[in-house]
Amino acid sequence: MHTTLQHIQSPIAREMERFEERFGTYMKSSNFFLNRITNYLVKRKGKQVRPMFVFLVAGACGGITDATHRGAALIELLHTATLVHDDVVDDSLYRRGFFSINALWKNKVAVLVGDYLLSRGLLLAVENRDFHLLEIVSRAVKEMSEGELLQIAKARDLDITEEVYFEIIRQKTASLIASCCAVGAASVEKPDEATIEQMYSLGETVGIAFQMKDDLFDYGTEDVGKPLGIDIKEKKMTLPLIYALSKASGQERTRIRRIIKNESHKKEKVQEVIDFVHRMGGIDYARHRMNDYYEEALRRLDILPDTPYKEALAGLIHFVIKRKS
Repeated sequence: MHTTLQHIQSPIAREMERFEERFGTYMKSSNFFLNRITNYLVKRKGKQVRPMFVFLVAGACGGITDATHRGAALIELLHTATLVHDDVVDDSLYRRGFFSINALWKNKVAVLVGDYLLSRGLLLAVENRDFHLLEIVSRAVKEMSEGELLQIAKARDLDITEEVYFEIIRQKTASLIASCCAVGAASVEKPDEATIEQMYSLGETVGIAFQMKDDLFDYGTEDVGKPLGIDIKEKKMTLPLIYALSKASGQERTRIRRIIKNESHKKEKVQEVIDFVHRMGGIDYARHRMNDYYEEALRRLDILPDTPYKEALAGLIHFVIKRKS
């Protein structure tokens, strides 16, 4: 199985190069100030996992087309818009080790840039009559917003159940990866509705496991991109904590909730919560559930014919779920 991103990308290396060239042109504007900002965004791109899902699924489902390129760009434009807006909402000064747009150009500019990116994505789809792709991606953006709002509403009470946690991550994170896989399947020459739905389910399964991995980093000791205990400081209830609280006595549950509500700004108190979660088996439980989703994702690949694209997809799923950062 391919395990490095370079290996995983090999069946679509030329497509990814073309995508990067095209994506820069989709961001362009006649406004000089806006171009400065969008150039900055293009330069600080991440690992490009989302377009990789789009291209690999399209390759595995019948072949990459111009619509595949537009679908991948649509997802990146709309997703980048949501990230720029998220940084304003969260008052974040950094993203992926770079200054955020709001840190460099203030909130008003960041909101307007997010709006611009959103409109560029919509126009790209409408001008090319890619309405079926626009529907898939718009559904994901709607779900992401609902998931974030559900998490905010529940964070106040610290009463998230396992069921609600899975609903939040399904909407907030998994819906986007699901839309990448569905767009890939929908962009081929002769798209098949059943295959599009199956690829959506595949992406959703991967996305749930991906978010669980992210949540586990918060309690681990691995050298990762986000500081340890940040979810606790932000009063986010993730699966390791939800499970640990469900196994605790009423007295201990009350004590831990009180710490999260009133003392999560204190480093030693955050460590106390992390120790509690480890002690109650929350890490092992969450890791076990994540592996179940990982295995389920690999099983969902069985419907695809054996091709280098399918093999690379298995590698990409392994990469995003078993990653170290």
